[in-house]
Amino acid sequence: MFNSKEEELTEMARYFLEPANSTHRQYEALRAFFVDNLSSDEAARRFGYTPGSFRVLCHQFRNNPERQFFCPPKKGPHVPKKKDTVRDKVIALRKKNLSIYDIKDHLKEDGVSLSPPAVSQILKEEGFAKLPRRRDEERPDKTRAEIAETADVRNLNLDPRSFRTKFGGLFLFMPYLTRLPFDRIMKQAQLPGSVQVPASHAIRSLLALKLYGNARSSHVMSDVLDDGLALFVGLNRIPKRTFLSEYSCRVDPASYPKLMTLWFDALSGLGLTRGGSFDLDFHTIPFHGEKALTEKHYVSKRSRRQKGILAFLAQDAGNRVFCYANADVRKSDQNDEILRFTEFWKDRTGSYPDELIFDSKLTTHANLNILNQRHIRFMTLRRRDKGLLDAIHKEPRSAWRRIELENVTRAYRTPRILDHKIELSGYDGFIRQLAVKDLGHEEPTLLLTNQLRASPAKLISRYARRMIIENSIQDGIDFFHMDALSSAVAMKVNLDLQLTLMGSSLYHLLGQDVGRGYEVAKSRHIFRDLVDTPAHIQLSNDTIKVHLSRRAHNPLLIAAGFQDMEMTVPWLDNRTLAIKFK
Repeated sequence: MFNSKEEELTEMARYFLEPANSTHRQYEALRAFFVDNLSSDEAARRFGYTPGSFRVLCHQFRNNPERQFFCPPKKGPHVPKKKDTVRDKVIALRKKNLSIYDIKDHLKEDGVSLSPPAVSQILKEEGFAKLPRRRDEERPDKTRAEIAETADVRNLNLDPRSFRTKFGGLFLFMPYLTRLPFDRIMKQAQLPGSVQVPASHAIRSLLALKLYGNARSSHVMSDVLDDGLALFVGLNRIPKRTFLSEYSCRVDPASYPKLMTLWFDALSGLGLTRGGSFDLDFHTIPFHGEKALTEKHYVSKRSRRQKGILAFLAQDAGNRVFCYANADVRKSDQNDEILRFTEFWKDRTGSYPDELIFDSKLTTHANLNILNQRHIRFMTLRRRDKGLLDAIHKEPRSAWRRIELENVTRAYRTPRILDHKIELSGYDGFIRQLAVKDLGHEEPTLLLTNQLRASPAKLISRYARRMIIENSIQDGIDFFHMDALSSAVAMKVNLDLQLTLMGSSLYHLLGQDVGRGYEVAKSRHIFRDLVDTPAHIQLSNDTIKVHLSRRAHNPLLIAAGFQDMEMTVPWLDNRTLAIKFK
């Protein structure tokens, strides 16, 4: 090694002056460090190194000054790639009209493992075109995916046999569907159908997937061979994704209001309880495509505006079941959607709703006046602007009074309120405004209501159940997958919303019959405890027995009367279906 620093610098200078060693930025960096006396950190920073990597480079050079750090590497003899060694053989096999998979198998017999993409790349480089698609009978006899039969109601097989299905819990909804005039409803709604798959069978197929929490109808492909799912629908096989995706595009938009009305009337005869208080909200179903006539709406989960389809939903606040939906809402008429819902409810029940709860962007002051004239109690948030907040902050502390919220599980149970009667443009008379502080928000919350005599604690407690208003439709977003639509066609969204209404009401009927808290449980909870269970199905000449697997919550179903429940199923040749528990 070097005897002194001067000798080291001299040797370094000599080395750096050699042309072969002056081709890379490592040379400049080491020269700055050894010759120009820059510190290692300064040299590393100037030439784009990390201090650690530069110190390693200096260390290696100190220990071996003769090392050829900067010379280009010498190229050794070229080793041909594996696919180049068999190129000629691949070409010869293609000239025999063999497919890339057949070529791969021939090469494997010769001990050469080459993937189909590599074979395809060789043929593409040599200018070979793709072979025409072969018919099934022309393909070699190999293991391949099993092809399910085409869905056809005429091929429904009810011969005596037994089989297992993972969709056993679906048959818990059979008592409600058999008591409904299901086929007549679909006919009166003028839904499309065919000889192979009538309208009622098509809707039952989509409804079955919705009841089982499938995100998209295309996910049916993993279950097309399940005999239990096809039996529930009344077909030999469940329709495949092509049919289910295309079916909704054939539905006349005028059929959706008819279907919603007919379904609503039919469920009234099944004992579905109806409340008087409703949570209303708009929900934007995002659209991710291009060149569609969709408007931009605010998407709360993304805190931004983007193209989407605006859906209006009304949910019964008592039993949390959807009772109204509309996806044909445009910006020009979205403010009047609340009035259309009240008219729908009056047509079906004979009276307007008792109470409506919604947020500040749902409608206008003029429509609030119409609700008040119809004697409908309402409560909504008010938008906070700077002038309004300044006026509230100027109120003396003595004007505020503290109240205590009852039956509300939250950290802030003793807010302060400012209770005033105010006037609004477009609203006749006085309306009540509650300014609420100490609810965990930086600015006061403003509530508007026409309930002039109700206690503030009661009003705030009622709104506290949906302080984040979007959570009131979380069940539909979470379990029924309203956000999982992959198409921009508004009719598909409309059909999905109608199926959500139907599925939500069927889940509530099941929870209502089971009781023990399931009356207000979310659909996902009911599905997990009661519906998500396999079954063993036995078909005989006149009966169908569904033996549900042993589950911890089966005693609740037995207590609800599902044990040995028998019903006649019209779409299964009027066979008697019985539900049993192991």
